[in-house]
Amino acid sequence: MITHLRGKLVEKNPTYVIIECNGVGYFLNISLNTFSCIKDEENIKLYTHLQIKEDAHTLFGFATRTEREIFRLLISVSGIGSSIARTMLSSLNPEQIRDAIANEDVATIQAIKGIGAKTAQRVIVDLKDKILKVYDIGEVSPSSNNTTKEEALSALEVLGFARRQSEKIIDKVLAQDSSLSVENIIKQALKNL
Repeated sequence: MITHLRGKLVEKNPTYVIIECNGVGYFLNISLNTFSCIKDEENIKLYTHLQIKEDAHTLFGFATRTEREIFRLLISVSGIGSSIARTMLSSLNPEQIRDAIANEDVATIQAIKGIGAKTAQRVIVDLKDKILKVYDIGEVSPSSNNTTKEEALSALEVLGFARRQSEKIIDKVLAQDSSLSVENIIKQALKNL
């Protein structure tokens, strides 16, 4: 398995690059995210994923390991092939996809061209646990954060905000920084409500 390539950038296009390594030119399919990360340098390094099928060996290139891991998770979902996964990574950056899955944000995933409601839900159902486990995000620890979350929720309810909407906002705030105090959680939530 080819894990990465380091070599001379011969050609760069929004959908592919050609990298020459020791006299051999490698054609790598890339996402727009990787395209925007590649500077016009002579020597570059891309992480790779090799897909082997009956009729083709296809090499995909990624600017970061995170993007490659998200790609691999996406293609593990039934109904998501390499071209749809690449489209997803061209529409959103890896962190946005990771957060959308962790927060069960069907609308964000469905907004990507070629992704319907059922496919978006399947992506979330299949990958949410893996994303939370691998990136250690989303779910708050049961001890201190649950009490802080509950205090912030009840404070927002007293202020007249709907519990369901407030809970979504608080979860997003805690996903970004789980060590916030109740006051800071409320302040951050009020900015987003």
